[in-house]
Amino acid sequence: MKLLLLEDDDLLAESLVECLVDNGYRVDLATSLRVARSLMATEHYELAILDLGLPDGSGLDLLKLWRKHGHDLSVLILTARDTWEDKVVGLEGGADDYLTKPFHEAELIARVRALLRRKSGRLSREMTLNGVSLDEANQRVRVGGGTWHPLTGTEFLLLRYFMHHPGRVLSKDHLLNQLYALDQDAAAPNLIEVYIARLRRYLGKSTIQTRRGQGYVFVTP
Repeated sequence: MKLLLLEDDDLLAESLVECLVDNGYRVDLATSLRVARSLMATEHYELAILDLGLPDGSGLDLLKLWRKHGHDLSVLILTARDTWEDKVVGLEGGADDYLTKPFHEAELIARVRALLRRKSGRLSREMTLNGVSLDEANQRVRVGGGTWHPLTGTEFLLLRYFMHHPGRVLSKDHLLNQLYALDQDAAAPNLIEVYIARLRRYLGKSTIQTRRGQGYVFVTP
């Protein structure tokens, strides 16, 4: 689950990235509109956290441009502009949520989770699909009414991404792109095979199927 953070305050950006990573997300950081536009042209993000006042322009103008071009990622505005008029302008401009600075990290994470649940059509923090239940808060999985199994960080990230994109064939390169931020060293493609094998121990071999020459798919009924 890869997020884009657009924030030009170095200390705040560092703190936000650490907080989001600790809560199971991968984050690419942009400190200007130019960098954000470049990243959006080449990467796939589920959600963006967007400051409004950037050194090279308005984050709101960038958001309007994204919506005009059909980008449907969830957007959370995070800004010091705290009047009700600012909030109305931001939400009318295409944002899905609006949080003002200063803020509590726990509230930010709760809003991010809520936006992602809403996008996937879920109401509960526990995600259930094809008999597989994923507890996002505790990073564990079970099949049917069976025993909960704790997941490693990478196992959790991989399974959560599959369950947010059921029935879709996902290539190894695409999955690696979601598991690792741009500033991290690239992992070998066969690492995906290792983690798929681990997940199949919990889920069975038929839930995540291999498509030869294409990738993997989380099967839905």
